[in-house]
Amino acid sequence: MNETLFSQIQRLFERTYAQVGINLEDCLIDRTRSAQLSMLAGKSARELSELARTFLRRAGDQLYVGIYYSRWLIEQLEQHDPRSGLGDRNIRSLIMFVEELNHALHAALQFKRGVREIASEDFARNLELQAQVDTYLVLLLFVAFFRKTQRVSATDRRWLRFHLFARQCPEAFLDANLRGRYLETSQLAASYTRFLDTLNAVRRVDEIRRFHSLDYGAKRERILALTAGEAH
Repeated sequence: MNETLFSQIQRLFERTYAQVGINLEDCLIDRTRSAQLSMLAGKSARELSELARTFLRRAGDQLYVGIYYSRWLIEQLEQHDPRSGLGDRNIRSLIMFVEELNHALHAALQFKRGVREIASEDFARNLELQAQVDTYLVLLLFVAFFRKTQRVSATDRRWLRFHLFARQCPEAFLDANLRGRYLETSQLAASYTRFLDTLNAVRRVDEIRRFHSLDYGAKRERILALTAGEAH
């Protein structure tokens, strides 16, 4: 049976970090359910993208996860499958696709580790920062796969960074909390991935596994310490 893009990326993350214990494709929800959950999520959540969303709800010792992808987003990825090539036509869709899957996976892994404060701002920032870092690394793999040398050029990296970091507009959020969350996490992720680019493959895997195990405050401190001499 042919693997889906979703299952391939879930497997990649699980090989890198840990087994989540469930098939996250079972958590996919339709537009009607997404609209219901968006209403329950409160006013500020209405500013989040309607193209792709991850919903988390805790009930005692259970974590309920819902992942929504719009029909438009799925059609973009079906028409321009990133497994056949990554370019301007599909990079934004792939970024959204990977980030939501990543949110669900890391939320589940943290919950398994005993983290229960899923409504806290630090939890949300942790998921956002981790997703941007992991998505950058996934994009690098896609680009390398289509290069005969399997090497990613400086031009490739600039192109990925533009779409993943520079094109973000956190200032557009009316909600100050969301504005602060996306502004801080995108700056931290951009700095940290520049550091990761200096490491060889083995050291990079060791580093991201160590990074993944940290809470948001510790992640932030690590990035600031690693990039203290960085020119801005």
